[in-house]
Amino acid sequence: MTVPNLITSLRVILVPIFVIYLLDDRLTAALIVFVIAGVSDGVDGFIARAFNQKSQIGAFLDPLADKILLVAAFIVLAARGFIPVWLTVVAISRDVLILLGVLILFITRHEVVMCPSVVSKITTFFQLLSIFVVLSDEKLHLRGLVGEPVFWVTGALTVVSGLHYMRYWFRKMSEEETPRL
Repeated sequence: MTVPNLITSLRVILVPIFVIYLLDDRLTAALIVFVIAGVSDGVDGFIARAFNQKSQIGAFLDPLADKILLVAAFIVLAARGFIPVWLTVVAISRDVLILLGVLILFITRHEVVMCPSVVSKITTFFQLLSIFVVLSDEKLHLRGLVGEPVFWVTGALTVVSGLHYMRYWFRKMSEEETPRL
């Protein structure tokens, strides 16, 4: 167990606390947990790179922790009417598509390398921004100012990112099978 993996595991533990705050309409407390999770994501990545603590489990665990937080946030915020339902469906559909693609590559014995593309990183940023805009609305009143445009850009990027992954998988599956030991 590396320090970055421990930090990532703690980020997963923050998700139920985050959800409880959302369900209790404690958006400021949820925002604080959300920011802590975001900062810890940056810290674990920095430590992994700076101290050569990258691991194969970390390559899977880190994006999974991000997805768990994002999916939980989108579901609860959509159910509470803070985020459009269509955006939640698009975001979760993309994540399911990614998981299915990885599973298919694994089952068909193709090499699975977890390396998010630039499009994926930008999409994740906008998904996080969408949630931040909603959670910070009580203090910063951003939702009325930029909420709708941020939601639409997030939705468009999410679709583009999903299509990008599909293109990658189809190319990968058309390659010769990677032998497994």
